[in-house]
Amino acid sequence: MLLRHYTRLFSHCCWGVALTTLIMGCEPNTTTPHNSQPVAAQDDKAVAKVHQFKDEVTTRQTLTQVALGRQEADLMIQNVTLLNVFTQEWLPEQDIVIAASRIAWVGDAGTWPGVAKQQYDAEGLWAVPGFGESHKHIESSYLTPEYEAALVIPHGNTWTVEGSHEISNVVGNRNAEFWLEAERRGSTLKIFPAIGSATPPTVYESGGGYYGYKEMSDFLNADPRVVALGEVMDWSAVINSDNGGHQRIWEMIEATYDHRGVVEGHGMNLTSQTDISAFAAAGLSSDHEVRLADEGIEKLRRGVFLEIKQAGMDSLFPKLLEMGLKDWSNISVTTDDRDVFATLQLGSMDYNIRSAIELGVPLEIAYQLGSYNTARHFNIDHLVGAIAPGRYGDVVLLSDPQTVEIARVYANGQLASVNGEYQLDIPQIDYPEWATDTMNVGRELIAADFVIEAPPGRDTVNAAILEPFWFKADFITRELPVSEQGTVEANPAENLIKVAVVDRYHGTAAVSKMLWQNVGPKTPGSALASSQSHDLHNIWTMGNDDYAMALAANTVAAMGGGWALVNNGKVVATVKLDVGGLMTARPVNEVAAEMEALHHEADKMEWINATGLPERMRFAFLTAAPWKWQLVAPYEGNPDGFVDVTTGNTHAIIW
Repeated sequence: MLLRHYTRLFSHCCWGVALTTLIMGCEPNTTTPHNSQPVAAQDDKAVAKVHQFKDEVTTRQTLTQVALGRQEADLMIQNVTLLNVFTQEWLPEQDIVIAASRIAWVGDAGTWPGVAKQQYDAEGLWAVPGFGESHKHIESSYLTPEYEAALVIPHGNTWTVEGSHEISNVVGNRNAEFWLEAERRGSTLKIFPAIGSATPPTVYESGGGYYGYKEMSDFLNADPRVVALGEVMDWSAVINSDNGGHQRIWEMIEATYDHRGVVEGHGMNLTSQTDISAFAAAGLSSDHEVRLADEGIEKLRRGVFLEIKQAGMDSLFPKLLEMGLKDWSNISVTTDDRDVFATLQLGSMDYNIRSAIELGVPLEIAYQLGSYNTARHFNIDHLVGAIAPGRYGDVVLLSDPQTVEIARVYANGQLASVNGEYQLDIPQIDYPEWATDTMNVGRELIAADFVIEAPPGRDTVNAAILEPFWFKADFITRELPVSEQGTVEANPAENLIKVAVVDRYHGTAAVSKMLWQNVGPKTPGSALASSQSHDLHNIWTMGNDDYAMALAANTVAAMGGGWALVNNGKVVATVKLDVGGLMTARPVNEVAAEMEALHHEADKMEWINATGLPERMRFAFLTAAPWKWQLVAPYEGNPDGFVDVTTGNTHAIIW
C-alpha cells in the first residue's frame, strides 16, 4: 500500500526552498515545474514560479543536512543501548540525534560529524520507540486529547490510532477536526483518527452524525493523518444485502480503499473458519476482540492483524509461544477502553507490554508489539514506531527493559516525562459550543417518563427482559405482576431493575424503558445514569425508583454529560464530562478523583450481582452485531425502542 504524505502540524524550521528562476533574453519557457504556471515579468521577460514544498519535505531537507553534520541539531541522546525494531537487536553505545521534532541520525556513539544544542548522556539506559495504540477510544479515558497526553505519555505512549466512533456520533463531520486540535495547539501526543464506521451504529438509531461514501472520502481528503476506517462491527450489515445498513457500510469501505486507507474490523464471536474467512474477504484487516487462543490463531492464519487487549493475552500468547510462532509482525497490544482511574492504577501501554513479557514473549518482540507492528499496519512507519532517521523524536528511556521501568520519555524530541512526572505545558483549549453544548433532551424529565404501564385490567403480564451482554438470539421472557396502580415495577429482590434510554439529540424528551435482570441497585430510591453508552451515547439510566431515575438523567443532562449516582433520592456523586458528553478538559487527577468518589459512594450501596459500581453498563448498549435484541431510543414506528438490530424486527416490552 502506498504511503501517504503526513502534513506536519508545526514547522520548527524555515529552511525550505524558495527559489525563483528568471529567464532573460529569450523566448518564454513553456516547460514549467510541477504545479506551476508561467508568470509575466517586467519588460516581457518570463518568470517561472518554482514549486513550493510542503512542511513534510522541508523538514526532511533539514534532517538530511543535520544528518550530514552541516546543520546544528536540537538534541543528542548519547551512549544508550538501543532497540532496533527492524533487526530485533539491542545495539550498545548508540547516539540519537534529533532536529525539528524528528530523528536525523542514529549510530555509534561519538561518530556523528555534527554538533547539537543540547546533549543528554543516557549511559546505562535502554532506548525503545515511543509506544503507540493500535486501537483506542480516548473518549473512554474521560479526558480530552491534551489531558490524555499528560496521562499516557509518562507511560511511554506518544501516539494513538483513535477509534473515533464515540465522538463521531456527537459532532458528526467535525470528528477529525476535534482530534487534531490539541496537536495544533502544541500537544505532543500524535493522534491518527480512524473514522468511526458506527456512525450511526444501526439504521434504527440517529444522533449527531451520518457517514457514507462522501463523508469518509472527505475525511481522507482533508487530512492525511486520517489513516483508517474504524472498526467495522455491524457484521449483519456487511454480509446481508437486505440489511438497512448494508449500503452505507460498504460505501465507507469503498471510500477507504479509494484513498488507500486501512479498513479496521471488529470480529467478536466470529470464531469459525468460515466466518473468519468471510471477515477477511470483506477487507476487514484487523480484530481487537480476540478472546480465545484458537480464534486468534485462525484469524492470524488468514491475515487478520490482531490488536490484543489484556483480556486476550493470557490465552493467546502462551499458545503462540508453544506453537513456535516465528513472525509476530501481524500482532499488536492495545488498551482500547481503559479509563483515567484504571490507567492511574495499572498503567497504559507499558502495562500491556509488561504483561506480554511476563507471559514469556521475548523482549524485542514485546516492544515491537507496542510500536513498530502497529505503525506498519497503518502505513505510518515512516513517522512513528521506530528509533530511526525521519521518524518523530519519540524515545522511551528505560532503566530496566524487563520490567518496563521508564526513566524518561521524549515526544517530538521534547523531554515530556521524567520518572513518571509529565514535564510539558498543557495547552488550554476552550472547546467550541459544537463540542460542549451537545445535550438536547428537550425538557426536564419527570418520574412519569419512566413508568411502564400494563394493559388495562391485567393482574400479570409477559415482559421482555435483557441483561448486560446478552448474546443469545432471543430475549428473555418472564411473567410479572401488575401493581395496584396498573404498572410494572422493578423488583431488586428478584434481581429485576428498570433500564431506560433517553434521546439526547432531537429535543423530544423521548424515553424507552424496560426491565433488565442481574444488574442494578438494590438500595431503595436509587439510580445510576450516564451519557457514555456505546455507541450512540444517548443517556441511559437504571434504577428501582422512577423519581430517582429522572433525577439521575436530569443531572447528567444539566452537566453537559457524565455520570450521576442517586442514593435514597439524593445525588451523591457525579463525574462531569462536558465535552461531547464523553470527555472533559480538566486535569488528570481531578477527573480521577471524581471517578474514585463515584466508586466510593457506589461501594456504600447494595447492588444486584455486584459489589460496587456496574461501570460495564456503558458498554451494554452496544448495538452492532453480534448483539441482537437491544433497547435504543424510541424512533418512528417503534415507540418502545426494543429492536433486533440484525433484522429490524421489533417487539413490545410487555404484552
